[in-house]
Amino acid sequence: VALAVFAIAALTLLRMEGASIQRTADLDQRLLREVVGQNLAAEWLTDPSPPALGDVQGQVRNAGRAFAFARRVEAASQPGVIRVVVSVREVTPGARSQAFTLEFMRPGGI
Repeated sequence: VALAVFAIAALTLLRMEGASIQRTADLDQRLLREVVGQNLAAEWLTDPSPPALGDVQGQVRNAGRAFAFARRVEAASQPGVIRVVVSVREVTPGARSQAFTLEFMRPGGI
């Protein structure tokens, strides 16, 4: 009986370890999506000329992984300001990921 109880406890610990490893991998993917999104936002914020109004899609690589981004630029309610929304997800083959979305405002030069 003691051996059966020990075996059940060992299996439970192995399942918990597997779940912990999966959560760690999810956090790694999430962190990279956020870093890519913030890097793109930094590029667009510091560019002397504002991005054109409309939608743009593209891909970038970071840390050996591929990421797809979608950017929407529209005029904000405040004159001379544009609203930028960027959504990033990992598209590396075999990787499942949800999109990370970031929104910011910047002078539009209008």
